[in-house]
Amino acid sequence: MQAKPLHTFPTHIPQPRRQNPVQQKSLSLPTIPRAISISVPDTRVTIPAPPSIDIDDSITAFWDYQFLFVSQRYETTQPITLRIVDGSIPTDFPSGTYYLTGPGLFADDHGSTVHPLDGHGYLRAFTIDNVNKKVKYMAKYIKTEAQVEEHDPKTNTWRFTHRGPFSVLKGGRKVGNTKVMKNVANTSVLRWGEKLLCMWEGGDPYEIESRTLDTIGRYNMMDECDLEGYDKKYDVDIWEVAARLLKPLLYGVFKMPPRRLLSHYKVDSRRNRLLTVSCNAEDMLLPRSNFIFSEYDSNFKLVQKQEFKIPDHMMIHDWAFTDTHYIIFANRIKLDVLGSMEAVCGISPMISALKLNPSKSTSPIYLLPRFPNKSKGKERDWRVPIEAPSQLWLIHVGNAFEINHANGNLEIQIVASACSYQWFNFRKLFGYDWQNHKLDPSMMNIKGGNELLPHIIQVSIKLDSDYNCQECNVKPMQNWKKSSDFPIINPSFSGKKNRYLYAATTLGSRKTLPSFPFDTVVKLDLVNDCVQTWTVESRRFIGEPIFVPKGHDEDDGYLLVVEYAVSMQRCYLVILNPKRIGLTNAVVARLEIPRHLNFPMGFHGFWAAK
Repeated sequence: MQAKPLHTFPTHIPQPRRQNPVQQKSLSLPTIPRAISISVPDTRVTIPAPPSIDIDDSITAFWDYQFLFVSQRYETTQPITLRIVDGSIPTDFPSGTYYLTGPGLFADDHGSTVHPLDGHGYLRAFTIDNVNKKVKYMAKYIKTEAQVEEHDPKTNTWRFTHRGPFSVLKGGRKVGNTKVMKNVANTSVLRWGEKLLCMWEGGDPYEIESRTLDTIGRYNMMDECDLEGYDKKYDVDIWEVAARLLKPLLYGVFKMPPRRLLSHYKVDSRRNRLLTVSCNAEDMLLPRSNFIFSEYDSNFKLVQKQEFKIPDHMMIHDWAFTDTHYIIFANRIKLDVLGSMEAVCGISPMISALKLNPSKSTSPIYLLPRFPNKSKGKERDWRVPIEAPSQLWLIHVGNAFEINHANGNLEIQIVASACSYQWFNFRKLFGYDWQNHKLDPSMMNIKGGNELLPHIIQVSIKLDSDYNCQECNVKPMQNWKKSSDFPIINPSFSGKKNRYLYAATTLGSRKTLPSFPFDTVVKLDLVNDCVQTWTVESRRFIGEPIFVPKGHDEDDGYLLVVEYAVSMQRCYLVILNPKRIGLTNAVVARLEIPRHLNFPMGFHGFWAAK
């Protein structure tokens, strides 16, 4: 085993003042979410509390949350064989690699901390060999332009110079710092057409050498997205004029790429295609959006692209597709003038220039024709959204599919995670506080009902034979209303009618951290309305589960999930049998990552079969 020396430490937290407890009177304020009271300790703590203490102690909860976001500064130089601590690798487990990306660093050596969404991408790879029943682990930072600039490999020290969209630097320059779009390639990972790509929400993905995890460099997927005759296709309106005025500022001064590739992609298993979507950089500031959907074959050859100009000011993180449609949930936003001034002055994150727009009680859903030439003359005006009868902010999509009825009617079913506009806050996601440089878990654990927090929803859209909307319903899962996110399915059923959905969730048994971090994998049977769960032990959390298919049945395969034992500062790769979730023997194997290679919570992963 070879690895560079390691030092792990929590996000830097200045010494705060303990707040005196206040008795709260019974008030009737149902529309205002209220945070769980979690005390901040009077002194800096560098060692986690012993497991024997009360897990509902507020200080223990505070530090358990901090240790979920512990910086890991170093990388492996050679693959490391993981030790199996429970069970064994099953004989029918497919050979392949589970890639997991996410932030690896949250604090530099000059007093600055960054939002988890701005943390440098740290790619982890778990390679499972079915022949020798071993799992080898590697981890390396993605050498983006920002990472190379901010890291000194000789001294292994860091100095943050890029602000990033969500952070404010303490040790770096504030006023006049135009390094805003900090591409950290930390959001999602994909292996397609022999290319391994790490993706981010605001720029090109980075290509990685799959064997060594060395960074090859930027992989330009968006040049092919440029459509000829753009100005001829659409009439020039006032917003197009505004866009042309913004471009020199955004592209020249703030060095933003002209187009943003969204980090969430889709795989059409029926056609064996990769689907991506990009939009213009200036769309974030204007009440119109330009989306280009691209489809690639298994050799990464572009086979189709379409542009849609939507007259709405929106921000999307995830989206859906069916056999005939691309589906966009328009999370409505608007420009915040005061926040923009603060952001330009460097006293608040750049994302402060935007705020949510809850002016309507409905949620617009855009159905965009995927193959317009095959519509046989039947096509609804896709510029007019279907208004879902409830206000929601969509986060992640589990799956979408359509059902064609004999009378020509079409029904579209979507399962996703969503939250309330009341709760979602650009500046405070994960509890980031750029003023106190700490993560406040109470932001993710509010009082006011699980309907405010991320939870699983079902969306049903019914169209008649002329594509007129007859009905649109949005409802939470009646049999599981607890805080949940990262909905996933067997990828072989992507875009098809599916029965099972898996997600990360919480049982809510820990009073001080009832909603997040997640500690449970839930399996939802969408046909029989059954719910089954698997939960980790106390003071342990989980991330996004990943389904590894191995047969024809929908739940024939295995689930991979990382278990974060924060009280011990250890990570484990857990293999679950989906058919045994809810029973005592769901765990097939648990593998231990060496303590000196403990890593922070990842975001999204990908299973690449050998």
